[in-house]
Amino acid sequence: MIDTIDELIDQMTTPSRAVIDAVSKLDGPVMILGIAGKMGPTLGELLVRAGADEVIGVSRFSNPSDRDDLEGRGIATKKCDLLDDDSLGQLPQVPYIYLMAGHKFGATGNEPLTWAMNTMLPAKVMQQFPLARIVYVSSGNAYQYTSVSSPGAGELDAVDPVGEYAMSRLGGERLTEFYSKENKTPLAIVRLFYATELRYGIVLDIAQKIHAQMPIDLAMGHVNQIWQGDANAYLAQMFPLCDAPARVINMTGADVLSVRELAQALGEKMGIGPVFEGEESQTALLGNAQEIFDALGKPQVPIEKIVDWVAHWVMVDGHTLGKPTKYESRTGQF
Repeated sequence: MIDTIDELIDQMTTPSRAVIDAVSKLDGPVMILGIAGKMGPTLGELLVRAGADEVIGVSRFSNPSDRDDLEGRGIATKKCDLLDDDSLGQLPQVPYIYLMAGHKFGATGNEPLTWAMNTMLPAKVMQQFPLARIVYVSSGNAYQYTSVSSPGAGELDAVDPVGEYAMSRLGGERLTEFYSKENKTPLAIVRLFYATELRYGIVLDIAQKIHAQMPIDLAMGHVNQIWQGDANAYLAQMFPLCDAPARVINMTGADVLSVRELAQALGEKMGIGPVFEGEESQTALLGNAQEIFDALGKPQVPIEKIVDWVAHWVMVDGHTLGKPTKYESRTGQF
């Protein structure tokens, strides 16, 4: 089991041989825009531990301790308001960039900022760094809901975003595609479906409700999950998949998971019976990640292990980020 945050971070940032091999082929610094979010710090540390020449983390760093922590893990940092043209223009021209900045939680009620971060900013980044290889971490929310009996939406399937957050994400994708083609900038647009770890994620959301004996809404009755360590390992190997025009690639776990069955498995581990409300819908936000499995292999951490780890973490009162995923929303309001 994982008992401490240090153990959790070590699990997610210990590079595999495939990650070390991929990072060894990068001939220059890697810059992570929006590093202070949920995935950025562990991605940065993974790259450092895999032997990257230099990892530069960029954020507003509204919490100075975040910057100190990253520096202590070997990541160089730059304080920058990415929406400010002068600040963005002062960032170094590097050969490899992850664009991870975005705005989701609190998007409902703050739509102008949501569109600025998710649509305008990606366009600005593509214009500022036309010579870099760029991995843009977008969202599976761009797709329409698909049948729960299907493997989920594939990269060539229809998009039909629900709500302004999802629409703004698709807007960002379209503008990055435009500049990738216009400037021949190699780009991978990664549609992520719910990375999860012990401090946040859908499995944690469900476990916390079981622990508090709160009802679990079954309206969005099926989900995908990928362990954040596996998601970061994919991202570390992603630069060779960048192309011009842009390549879209789904990133998630291999299984369509029943929320009811996840809750029952968690409840069994925790010794608490889950409480449900509502009925499962016949559609859900689901993605088919076979393309990334073919290119880079399947995720290493199975859902059964994630359930074990999360159940234990909740029962020992492990630290969480206090950021519910709001995966239950079928209206696109976050």
